[in-house]
Amino acid sequence: MSQTKVRAFFDEATNTASYVVSDPSTRRAAIIDPVLDFKPASARTATLSAELIIDYVKEHELGVDWILETHVHADHLSSSQYLQDNLGGQIAIGSGVRSVQDAFRNIFELGELDAACGQFDVLFNDNDAFQIGSIAARVLATPGHTPACVTYLIGDAAFVGDTLFMPDFGTARTDFPGGSAIELYASIQKILELPEATRLFMCHDYKAPGREEFAWETSVLQQREKNIHINTSVSSAAFVEMREGRDRQLGMPALIIPALQVNLRAGRLPEAHENGIQYLNIPVDVL
Repeated sequence: MSQTKVRAFFDEATNTASYVVSDPSTRRAAIIDPVLDFKPASARTATLSAELIIDYVKEHELGVDWILETHVHADHLSSSQYLQDNLGGQIAIGSGVRSVQDAFRNIFELGELDAACGQFDVLFNDNDAFQIGSIAARVLATPGHTPACVTYLIGDAAFVGDTLFMPDFGTARTDFPGGSAIELYASIQKILELPEATRLFMCHDYKAPGREEFAWETSVLQQREKNIHINTSVSSAAFVEMREGRDRQLGMPALIIPALQVNLRAGRLPEAHENGIQYLNIPVDVL
């Protein structure tokens, strides 16, 4: 079996780690959680982050089969559509996206097509299998942060989205619609039951106090032993009490309003109005 090759791309503006995962023997690849640059003050988009991925894919002569979203992100906009237009591949996400779309469809006037997930090519269920070249991959449903959260287990590597952070930073919030601290605890147990040498790749890093460098790769063993929120000595009840208490103190992500409207459409911006301009809605006194 080929060794899973992982190349990370870290966007410091949103603290997001995106990945190109490839099979060296076949040069087939998947892209995970790509970023579309967005300046909220001017509502300007750019594709600098996506172009870094495109350059890497072309330099290494990779064929892209998949563009994988671990969940509906609230902290960055996805460049999935742009990458698909330039590199091909199927855009996939967990089937729980339907409930997330239902929660926000009326707030953002998403429309019926989006509610039916018409702009995602594949909706994965728990334990669905797929391939990246000769490397076997599997989907683990890991809800809790959001209902749509999944972990992609690709060879010896797992991409956990926002379910976990680095051991010195802990775990994800659970106060979004459909989120659940109880579910998050159970989902993390599924990840911690993987072989201890499994490489775990985070979607974000915020540099925990005392750490000077960004980091996004750890292991099951390190999470079991050192995660400050959910190591092997922490019970479900203790975790839920801690997580819900922390969540009550958190503010909204800075990009949640534009991010949801784009990411619930699989990375597609809204259709232009008759004047040729695309608009994002700002619901007042709702969120």
